[in-house]
Amino acid sequence: MSMKPGAIEYPPKTEDIIPMDFKSVWEAMEDCQRKGLTKSIGVSNFTPKKLDQILACATIPPAVNQVELNPYWQQKKLRDYCKANGITVAAFSPLGAAGTSWGSSRVMESEVLNDIAKAKGKSVAQVCLRWEYEQGVAIVAKSYNKERMKQNLEIFDWGLNEEETKKIGEIPQSRVHLGEEFISVTGPFKTVEELWDGEL
Repeated sequence: MSMKPGAIEYPPKTEDIIPMDFKSVWEAMEDCQRKGLTKSIGVSNFTPKKLDQILACATIPPAVNQVELNPYWQQKKLRDYCKANGITVAAFSPLGAAGTSWGSSRVMESEVLNDIAKAKGKSVAQVCLRWEYEQGVAIVAKSYNKERMKQNLEIFDWGLNEEETKKIGEIPQSRVHLGEEFISVTGPFKTVEELWDGEL
């Protein structure tokens, strides 16, 4: 969706939320790339259905789709769609965004992930990041802690075995960030299901 021109508040006022003209916005982004103002263009939080709308009018397809992705919201259908269409998936909140206003501690407190971490002699964060790396996902991990940043990079000289990958794949799935602040009876999306095209 888009916001009416002017001051932007968060959460937004429902009357300020308006439909996005995907075609015009994407054409303007393509123009920026053609002019050399950016190397690549992409989207964030797009479902396969919304990506279909972009691809139907695009002359330059999105290079990336940045979405919530972690062992508790694995987005297999979206990853398969993006792979088939040459779009890189980038994971934001790869560790579940514990401590944020919208995140969850379920990833870091997961019994499955903690058991794998203990068996590997790794941290839960390293197990999550390694799993995402093995799924072919670009990872956006945020930390201001130097030791954690160092640990986040220590995921390339080991791997998960088939049984560990299977256990992670069996974790019950649900989206944490529902985007409820963008739902409005007067806006482009009346329900959370409509916003995410049923991908919950």
